[in-house]
Amino acid sequence: MTQAAAMRLAGVELDDDLPSPRLPPFIEADRQQAIADLAVDSHFVPLLGNPSGGPYGLKLSIRDGRLVFDIRDASGAPVTAVGLVLGPFRRLMKDYELLVDSHILAVEEGREQRIQAIDMGRRGLHNEGAALMRTRLDGKIEMDFDTARRLFTLVFVLHQRVSAR
Repeated sequence: MTQAAAMRLAGVELDDDLPSPRLPPFIEADRQQAIADLAVDSHFVPLLGNPSGGPYGLKLSIRDGRLVFDIRDASGAPVTAVGLVLGPFRRLMKDYELLVDSHILAVEEGREQRIQAIDMGRRGLHNEGAALMRTRLDGKIEMDFDTARRLFTLVFVLHQRVSAR
C-alpha cells in the first residue's frame, strides 16, 4: 500500500446513539455522498495517539457539547479520540440550516435562479466550515480542504440529529 493510500479514511460512521429523525431527502443525499466521497478520496492523518498507519476508520459523535472524532486503525483498534467544542461552529450551523431550508423551499417552488443563489451561499458556508474545521484540528488531525468540507457536511447532519432530540 502506498503512503498516500494509507493517509485517508476508509469509512466514516455517525453516532448510532442519536435519534435518526427523518432528514429531508436533500440532507440525507448529502450525508450519503459525503461518506462515499470520503471513502474514495480523502487525506486524513491523526497526529496524536498511536497512529500506526491507515487507512483509518472514523466515528463522529457529539458528547456533552463536544464534537468527538473517534479514530480507529484498519483493524478497528483505537488510535486516538479528539474532541472539539461546538461553540465556534454554532453560527455556521444555524446559517447553513437556514440555507438548506431555503433551498428545499426554492426547489418545491421551482425557482431555479433562487436555487442557484442559495447553492452559492451553501458553497461559501461549506468553505468557511472547512477552514474552521482545519484550524480547530491543527496539530491534532491533518486533512485536506475537500476532506474538511465533507466532514463539515457530516457535522451538520449530527447537529440536526442533536437538535431533534
